[in-house]
This record gives sequence, C-alpha cells and structure tokens, in this order.
Amino acid sequence: MKKQLVKAMQRNQLVDIMYMAKDKSITKRRIKVIAMTGDTLAAYCFVRQAKRTFKIDNVLAVMPVIYGERVVI
Repeated sequence: MKKQLVKAMQRNQLVDIMYMAKDKSITKRRIKVIAMTGDTLAAYCFVRQAKRTFKIDNVLAVMPVIYGERVVI
C-alpha cells in the first residue's frame, strides 16, 4: 500500500482510496498525495476540497485514476 502511495506522489498522480475513519466507517476518497512522513500522509482530498492527513494503516485500497480510457466496439 505504502509503495503505491509513494509512486503516486512521485508521478503527481491522483488516486482513489478506500479509507477507514476513526469511527470505523469506510469512505471512498479521491486524493493527490502531497507528502508522506512516518505512518501518515498529507494529501489534498477532492471530496472535502481541503488538505487532509490520513493514517497509512487505515488505507484499505489504492487505485490510480486513469483518464482517457478507450472503448472498443
């Protein structure tokens, strides 16, 4: 998980994450990773439209956002 987040930060790429909050609720967030320190990451969250800090251990899944997918008919 951490490796994927580091790669997204290096490539300046948006990612969708599934995240477990403190109250154990699970949310989907679209983020842009700004920095990673220890067990946390700082990111811009497009859902909240603000900078947020996430615990890496609470990130359940990471998927890169891919634009321009082609459809073959």
